[in-house]
Amino acid sequence: MNPTETPLKIRHTFLDFLYWNLLVSVPFIAACIAIVEKSIAWLIIYIIACISLVMVIYRFYCIHCPHYHQSGKTLKCMFFWWMPKFFKAESGPLSPLEKTVSVITLLVIIMLPIYWLLLRPGLLVIYLLSIGVLGLTLRRYECKRCVYFQCPSNCVPEELK
Repeated sequence: MNPTETPLKIRHTFLDFLYWNLLVSVPFIAACIAIVEKSIAWLIIYIIACISLVMVIYRFYCIHCPHYHQSGKTLKCMFFWWMPKFFKAESGPLSPLEKTVSVITLLVIIMLPIYWLLLRPGLLVIYLLSIGVLGLTLRRYECKRCVYFQCPSNCVPEELK
């Protein structure tokens, strides 16, 4: 069976978590290498900013996901494993504010290291290509079988919903 035609993904495994976090680490490490060559202080600021911004996405976006609603006190999804559920789960689609905050936050995370990456064109190419691969891979292998049907990125065929 073609992976893009697999049934819905009801639960994530620890290997899913490892895979997706390794995929995310490529642009993150490229950015860190570009930044650390100029300033360790800016690298620390960048890392703290990324953690903070990911927590904003966790707060505004993830609380709606069915994986967040599963039993247990920790989350087991493709990006967060054993992360405590700090916030109350909310059913339903994201509000316009939550969508806006999530999209802007993601764009800020992507754009933060651009100044330093422009100083290192080779790392910029790796960064941009790896962001592209990440986005396309998410769309191809996750969004087509995601159980969060109200997600703006969900593209599960109607007959599977």
